[in-house]
Amino acid sequence: MSPPRELVEALTPLWRLRPPGPHKLSSTPTFVRLRETCEKLYPKAGKKTGLGFALSYGLTALGMPCGLRPGNEELALSVEAAAANLDAAFRKTHASRVHLCPLDCADDLPELTFGPNLIRKLSVTELEELVDQPRLKRTFSKRSFDAANFSEFTWLVVRETVALDERVGARAIPFFYQYWPADFGAIDPHRRTYPEAVESALAFLMLAPWEEWAESADVEWRCFRIPWIYTIDDDLFNRPANPPSADTLSWQPDIVYDHYGEEVDLGERPVRWNLEEQVTPELPTWVNDKAWFEFTRAKVSPLFSSPVLHFLLKAYRSSEIDEFLANITVIDSALGLHTDHGKGPTARLVARLSALLDDDAGNDYRRLFNTRSEFVHGRAMEAIPGKDRLHARRLARRATVALVQAAPKVADRGLYLDKLWAAGRKGKGGGAAV
Repeated sequence: MSPPRELVEALTPLWRLRPPGPHKLSSTPTFVRLRETCEKLYPKAGKKTGLGFALSYGLTALGMPCGLRPGNEELALSVEAAAANLDAAFRKTHASRVHLCPLDCADDLPELTFGPNLIRKLSVTELEELVDQPRLKRTFSKRSFDAANFSEFTWLVVRETVALDERVGARAIPFFYQYWPADFGAIDPHRRTYPEAVESALAFLMLAPWEEWAESADVEWRCFRIPWIYTIDDDLFNRPANPPSADTLSWQPDIVYDHYGEEVDLGERPVRWNLEEQVTPELPTWVNDKAWFEFTRAKVSPLFSSPVLHFLLKAYRSSEIDEFLANITVIDSALGLHTDHGKGPTARLVARLSALLDDDAGNDYRRLFNTRSEFVHGRAMEAIPGKDRLHARRLARRATVALVQAAPKVADRGLYLDKLWAAGRKGKGGGAAV
């Protein structure tokens, strides 16, 4: 569909401006004319101030000639193409969002897909297409996405579609449109560390037995870390984030020896945390579309009305004692009820865990909980052995997996946990193979 003639006519004078352009473009008659034209053509676009910011971001993304760095003139779209893209952006109701998550220190992993998400290495071309490299070059004159170096790493790619606000200013500068509570120090207990789509994907990945696959699990069981997330949004009015540096990921010297035994320095290569050999065939049995469907279905069940996944992710993001405590809390959140207080809550958790998994799991939890209590209550204690750190992770993961498996058959969480308690008291463990 061709863009409105008035929009092309309003953009044309702006496209004729030569670099470096006016000192304050938004105050010039040419920009004011464009803003007034957009107010007329798109009456739901919102306030003038917000509209001005949105147009500034949009014009930059489209390669307005006067805003381009010398030597980048070829990045400018034609005025007709710019008008068509701008018109489409105003009419857009949904945006495609891609979250690029580097799996820093990951060993070679098989290509995996689960729902709209994937894990694999990406070529230079694929990375440049994902981040829309031309748009980044139009927006940032001195930085670009280092696709060459980033292509040496494995990526978790999370895709989602999000609804857009009709007010383009709210898309360009959401800070100005936020509701600000009276108590700025209030704690939102449901605030997310990662975008919701990324948290779901990562929580799903944490159900796999990484602690069994890591070659040096006693030192580090995670098999990868995610130091940052780079989000790409195809909404023209959403300014791209500053491209990250490849130096933020883990590199090590890449030295080989020639046939004379002399060192040859090849530069640097990514650090890898080695996995056991059986991971390549085993991982796809844990990470696939069917398992993802079961997880997403379980997430909205009564069994996950408590913050089980919150603490599972907290354990992944934490280290040392905080990781240990978070994994213990996963089990409390998964199998505890507020009605347990005053009725021997720890014994009830032990019984439920024994019924859910097996008797040894309950005994292991009791021992680990005592270690947790020694720390929390300030009693004298020894260093926590590495094997106990892994036991806590293993129990937290197994309990969560078991709840995912049970979720389709559970309509009432309290009733289900009461049945587990009764079964655990009688020594009837579930012995789930997780």
